Amino acid sequence: MENVWEYLRANKLCALVWDSYEAIVNACKSAWTSLIIDPNRIRSIGSRKWARVRL
Repeated sequence: MENVWEYLRANKLCALVWDSYEAIVNACKSAWTSLIIDPNRIRSIGSRKWARVRL
């Protein structure tokens, strides 16, 4: 989850200023929606060589 949040902050929510709490929530919803419609992006964020289990 930390990797997802880091991606959203760095790529969708950076360098922005909002006028209200509602604007922040809407920006987060939009960022989340843009992420969940891109399964390859999710896969790349969640893939880490150190996190693989090999039997």
